[in-house]
Amino acid sequence: MNIKTPIILESVFVVIAVLVYSVTSNPFFIVNFLYIGTAISLGLLIMNKSYRYGRNIIMLAVGSYLLFYVGIFSHENISMSGFWYYLFLGVFEAAVIHFLVAKIFGPLLFGRGWCGYACWTAMVLDLLPYKTPKSDMKNWRKFRYVLFLLILCFVASLFIFKVNNLELIMFYLFIVENIVYYAVGIILAFKLKDNRAFCKYVCPITVFLKISSYFALLRIKVNNDKCNDCGKCVKKCPMNVDILDNSRKRENGTECILCLECANNCPQKAIKL
Repeated sequence: MNIKTPIILESVFVVIAVLVYSVTSNPFFIVNFLYIGTAISLGLLIMNKSYRYGRNIIMLAVGSYLLFYVGIFSHENISMSGFWYYLFLGVFEAAVIHFLVAKIFGPLLFGRGWCGYACWTAMVLDLLPYKTPKSDMKNWRKFRYVLFLLILCFVASLFIFKVNNLELIMFYLFIVENIVYYAVGIILAFKLKDNRAFCKYVCPITVFLKISSYFALLRIKVNNDKCNDCGKCVKKCPMNVDILDNSRKRENGTECILCLECANNCPQKAIKL
């Protein structure tokens, strides 16, 4: 990894912190984005020395902060249901900002880096023993679109039927959603022998991520002059991406989570971020 990458990312999060604060006048967002940016940047520096633990440290630092402090302690639903809820309310806070930065516009820069370095669901799933997928259940990928629509319709129905105590409902929904996600994710991982099965087949957030990550500036690329076509990068990729194809149209290209498993397992050192 280029040593400039952590510096660039830290700078990006500083700019985001200042921009969001200038719009909201809420000092929380200064602390929030500086913490996330610093955690990711320091983690990337650790990855340069010890790849095995660096990314897990980042995910635990960022994911647990978002889940426990922002989500549970601060009673903010920053999941998909929370995004639709605050969007329908017309409130530019909490989940709306989170989604705009991490999952809608941010991926134009860093692709699906959220999935590889910040997701609180994946931070647990990545600790399971099945890091190399045995197969790709391509037909199952449609289910995430169904779940995406179900969540949208459910939240919309709360407003249509003028349900009371929406704030409390959304908080408990955040808790329930995450319990279900963890349960389904762990079951799928053991059933399919694939830690990232939930991310590929169930997670509704990827519907947003796939669109913008197609145009991402930060991408994994192969130096064809060094590559000897051993195929280890493709075999080790947890998201079944055809790493050997540098085009944006490569198979499962928008599934890439920038985890660098391909680069770490490349004997020719032909792959870089």
